[in-house]
Amino acid sequence: MQWNDDAVLLSARPFGENALLVSLLTATNGRHGGLVPGGQSRRQRALWQSGNWLAVHWQARLADHLGSVKGELRTAFAPVFLSDPARLAALSAACALSDQCLPDHVPNEGAFSGLLAFLEGLVQEDWPSLYVHWELGLLRVLGFGLDLSVCAVTGGTDDLIYISPKTGRAVSAAAGRPYHDRLLFLPAFLRAGGAASPPQIVMGLAVTGHFLERHVLAPQGRPLPAARSRLVDRLRA
Repeated sequence: MQWNDDAVLLSARPFGENALLVSLLTATNGRHGGLVPGGQSRRQRALWQSGNWLAVHWQARLADHLGSVKGELRTAFAPVFLSDPARLAALSAACALSDQCLPDHVPNEGAFSGLLAFLEGLVQEDWPSLYVHWELGLLRVLGFGLDLSVCAVTGGTDDLIYISPKTGRAVSAAAGRPYHDRLLFLPAFLRAGGAASPPQIVMGLAVTGHFLERHVLAPQGRPLPAARSRLVDRLRA
């Protein structure tokens, strides 16, 4: 069995003396693992870096086998940000979350296109806002999208400043006031888009992090990845 596809490299770790075990998010074949013979060599090392957009060829005798992978570079995103630790941290966090949250071998074109769009958007000034919206999008493509359009209690659309930590629905200031210590705060940019201040970004990450843990990672017995925690620490500093 074999296929060719576009892919973003999520992770690569050494295997044996000279090979790599890689995890790929592909355009049409979902998240897929594979073995790269010679992947640790000097000639191939730069190719197999997290965040790279690749054209890959996967081949195995049976569909459920690990399979071997060959790749050609389309775009290398990480080298562009080597002098920008914050953007590099965001790239690492997005790849790590995709690797841990997405199921194996389940096609998800929305997840692939969303990750690729975020990586391409990292050059923008408002990339922290784009990152938080990318996490919102990841929740959505996994089936856990938040409803921030109307108040869960009144049905109104004004003064939405809270989110229910159980339902992921917005709550207005008046309806949420008696329970404000139990609710998550809803920063305005999550609904309106656009750039946001550093405190708003951290607040937005608290929201998305809560639901990624609650709905996706905790059922697998996993915490949020360390790369994501490092990004939050960097943005909070």
